[in-house]
Amino acid sequence: MYKIVLSIGRKLKDLRAAKGVTLAELAESSGMTKGYLSKIENGKNIPPIETLAKISAALDADIAYFFGRDPGGDNQDEKVSIVKAHERKSVVRGASSFGYDYEAVAYRKKNKSFEPFVFSFPENVEPNMPHFSHEGEEMLFILEGTVCMTIDNEDYIVSTGDCIYIDSTVPHKGRALNGPARALVVVYRDQKEKDEEST
Repeated sequence: MYKIVLSIGRKLKDLRAAKGVTLAELAESSGMTKGYLSKIENGKNIPPIETLAKISAALDADIAYFFGRDPGGDNQDEKVSIVKAHERKSVVRGASSFGYDYEAVAYRKKNKSFEPFVFSFPENVEPNMPHFSHEGEEMLFILEGTVCMTIDNEDYIVSTGDCIYIDSTVPHKGRALNGPARALVVVYRDQKEKDEEST
């Protein structure tokens, strides 16, 4: 787990340096504080996927960059990209600040319009755990278990085989009910939005 934390922080620091962006500039463009970004770079904080998405957008980079491998390093055909089950990359495993675990399942594909993950929900959620919101759209397909999704302060109970599609700008969070719960989560950001943020 600690290696993952350091890897994300090191990659962020390297990417920021390569782009010639200061911490203050990244804080302003991503909507985060300089202190929070510094903690990520120094391995003292593990960002949730929404945060990585915002950082990636602010740096005009593919979010797959943070998942332990150069997304272009496999030289796969741009039209076809395959990640075998045993090749999945654990972005965070039982260690995020909010208890979420997620695995990247399509990290090899460059320049994606959407990012899919296998997502495990925490059971014990702090009452003051923040909601998440970010640009784009999001689909959750429940693979296992039962989840309570709080979306715009309204609770929705979904179980294996159920699907939720939301506007990601709406505040949302989720927790497992009565045991482990996993979902396939697909986060979509319009290419036009990405282009506007990079200009």
